[in-house]
Amino acid sequence: MNMIFRPLYVDESSGVEVPQTMNNPLCYQPHPLCILACKELQQELAKRDDWREEIDRGKMFGVLIVESPKKPERPGEDAVQRVGYMAAYSGQIGGKSDWEGFVPAVFDYLQPEGYFRRHEDEITGINKALRLMEGDERLAEMKKHIDSQKALRQQTIDAYQHEMRAAKAKRDARREQGGMSEEEVAEMVKESQFMKAQLRRLKKELDRKDDVEVEYERRMKDISDKKLLRKELSDRLQRWLFGQFDMLNARGERKNLLEIFEDTASKIPPAGSGECCEPKLLQYAYEQGYRPLQMAMFWWGESPKEEIRHHLNFYPACNGKCKPILQWMLPEASCQRQEVCDAELATLYEDEQMAVVCKPAGMLSVPGKNGGDSVFAVMRRRWPHATGPIIVHRLDMSTSGLMVVAKTEFAYHRLQEQFVGRQVEKRYVAIIGCHDKAAADSFAQEGTICLPIMPDYLDRPRQIVSREQGKEAVTEFRVISRIDDTHLRIALYPKTGRTHQLRVHCAHGEGLHAPIVGDPLYGNERARRLFLHAEAISLRHPLTGKQFFFESLADF
Repeated sequence: MNMIFRPLYVDESSGVEVPQTMNNPLCYQPHPLCILACKELQQELAKRDDWREEIDRGKMFGVLIVESPKKPERPGEDAVQRVGYMAAYSGQIGGKSDWEGFVPAVFDYLQPEGYFRRHEDEITGINKALRLMEGDERLAEMKKHIDSQKALRQQTIDAYQHEMRAAKAKRDARREQGGMSEEEVAEMVKESQFMKAQLRRLKKELDRKDDVEVEYERRMKDISDKKLLRKELSDRLQRWLFGQFDMLNARGERKNLLEIFEDTASKIPPAGSGECCEPKLLQYAYEQGYRPLQMAMFWWGESPKEEIRHHLNFYPACNGKCKPILQWMLPEASCQRQEVCDAELATLYEDEQMAVVCKPAGMLSVPGKNGGDSVFAVMRRRWPHATGPIIVHRLDMSTSGLMVVAKTEFAYHRLQEQFVGRQVEKRYVAIIGCHDKAAADSFAQEGTICLPIMPDYLDRPRQIVSREQGKEAVTEFRVISRIDDTHLRIALYPKTGRTHQLRVHCAHGEGLHAPIVGDPLYGNERARRLFLHAEAISLRHPLTGKQFFFESLADF
């Protein structure tokens, strides 16, 4: 009996139909069968005491709804189809990639005596040696000695340079008095030249390394050489590993990860590629003859400090590690994301210098690599003789609301100065979803969120919170009204203009901990659109300096 295939039993009266096409794992709404499968899996995970500590720290799980051909029980009978699901986890649990009931790794590199382990042990040995070398007390003592000597040498040079300046000032004062003989002038020149030469000799003498410095440099070179060797071995091992991941696609073709990522911007797969739920599930399905129907991934456990992940919430596949692999494994149409905008670009104000327009949700601010209309394209068609970049600031494609556009290069630069100088005041309105009624009841009426943001380079366009590398991001908020037990309408006042700032600040556990409804990147509550609208903007006219205020109320 195949314990990996888990049959799904659906009551016909439920109205749930078996899907006929594969969903887009990069952008999806979970199918009812996926939700049912995930609930079954979550009940199982809740009972896994042996996994408790590890998975509660945070782990991604996934399910794949599949169709399995069942052989006829008697000769002459037609074969029937069974619908069920398979489950997977990203990476390893307890150092294992092959727990019973879950699809195995595409390539299990954790075999005790395998190639990876042997060479990993070699790298581990180098790391241990480096820790000993860098932690040697003698090395620290030598560094202290060198720093002390360096300071003394600099003091000596500074003292002599001070002496040189004093001598020069004396010579300059004598020259101002006048009446100097040729011998006196020559003596001054000779003194200046001597002191300069003496400074060079002094520096040369002080630059001579003592025995401690020579030994320190030798030790530091040994450390540098070991680090270089470690990098070379690590890169070689990583490339070998990526070459072992032989990915099968829907057409029965195979490519390893190096071949798949060859045409991407990074060229080399990120660490951990091929170990996520999605490639595991698809690989096993293709190899065993199952037909993939739908998939979904959910997070289990604590939220990471940087990424926005909430317990039991569904999430799409990542763009950095998974997107190139999934585009290879799935039919082309399965990974195409389309957001259609059927609304027009309305104009609230226009003169010879600028205009204020209301961008509908689903329209890009600037042309994207996958086509589609944009504010820039529309305005360029309207103003064929406009100069300058036109787009002064941007809104996310899914965000609707007010945008200021420039018709002249002069206006563009003047308006840009206001945005860069944080002189433009903006107000957004959003609907957020709290975790439960208690969270909504205790929600602060107003406040300020300060969470630095940076791009998630392995999962663009997603942003993460990083106090070490992130850029300052500040948002003020105020509750406008309560919609129901868990939903609030709030006003958001961004004081900085980071990418996805409002969406991250709403969703993150250290922010409002209440994602904007309809946010596919940071939330989990599906809706007809992202409920975020740039409602009001205040700025000065680029030519006259007159203060303008524009407002366009949201349609939600």
